[in-house]
Parts: sequence; C-alpha cells; structure tokens
Amino acid sequence: MNEVSKAGRRPDLLRWAIAVAILAGALAVLYVILSAVIKPAGPADLNSLKKGGLAKLEVVTDSRPAPTAPFTDADGKALTLADFKGKVVVANFWATWCAPCKVEMPTLSRLAATYDGQPVAVLPISIDRDDKDAEARAFIAANWPLKFYRDASGALPFLLQPQAQGMPTTVIYDKKGVERARLAGGADWASPEAMDLIKTLLDEK
Repeated sequence: MNEVSKAGRRPDLLRWAIAVAILAGALAVLYVILSAVIKPAGPADLNSLKKGGLAKLEVVTDSRPAPTAPFTDADGKALTLADFKGKVVVANFWATWCAPCKVEMPTLSRLAATYDGQPVAVLPISIDRDDKDAEARAFIAANWPLKFYRDASGALPFLLQPQAQGMPTTVIYDKKGVERARLAGGADWASPEAMDLIKTLLDEK
C-alpha cells in the first residue's frame, strides 16, 4: 500500500475510533441512569434499617396473613386490614393505659404527616374498653393528622400470627397486604430509619 492510501485511511480510522468512544460513553451514562431508575422486582431487604429509631424492628421473611377480624373507624364503619390493600400500612395497636403507646403516638403523627397524600395508611387502632372510648378519641384528635380506629373486642392484636406480646405493637404491611416488619414496644416513628422504611416499601413495584 502506498503512502497516499495509508494517509487517506488514517482520518477514517480516527473518526471511527472517536465514534466508538462516544457510543461507549453514551451507553455507560445510560446504564448508570437506568440502574438508578429501575428498581428490583423482588422485595427489598429491610434489615439495614434495624438501627436508631427502629433498633427493635423485626423483619418478617415468612408468610404471615393479616387478621381478617374487623375494627371500626371514628364513625363506627367496619373495616379490615384488607380494605387498605394498595397502600403501605402502619397498623399500631395501642391503649390509653399504655404509657409507651402515648409516648410514641406523636412520632406516628409526624410519620403520617410526612406521607400525607401518598398511598400510606397509618392506623392507630385502640383496644380500649367502652369507658375509655372518649379519652382515646380525644388523644388521637390531639395527634393530627392521625385518624381514630378502634377494636372494641380488643382481640385483633392477639389474632396476629404470632400474636402480639404486649402494647404497643406496630405491624408494617406492604402494598400487597403482606406483613413485612413488626416492632414490639415503643419506637421513634419519625426517625430517619422509619421514614426510609416507608419510602422503601412505597418504591417497591
């Protein structure tokens, strides 16, 4: 091959090399973007959130069906946990005689306010007796935007599988209605870990 032919091919090779480099760079950028946007199809691992305000969190890996027993809203309408399917549910079982329940309730209020307008349902379900109904309603009213719910039988937390060991007990269900985590005792539901827990479940497909 003469020198003229070689010189003529050099610009073509250079242009080809530049084009390949640009394409490779574009694909790398696209990969990074898609990796950030596309979320894993399977359930997220929540174990990394077992710290700080959620140090006592129990991450559930077995199948635990939600109780089907009814409870009522502030107007006396009967509901079940299945009625909230499609939302991340924070079911908190509490009573007016339970001091840790009262301490953590304002943090549940802040959690509910943070995710107001999103598919999240924070359900403080009172298991108080009839003679404490007015007191329980007033307490929830003072912790806006929480809404009042009541299990008049007081049996619902003991129909969980396994049953609750005491009050408060908080059970977290994902949008499919599957129990994903549980916490026995008081917790800081306004902590960064609690906020991340709800966000993680919201982001799941």
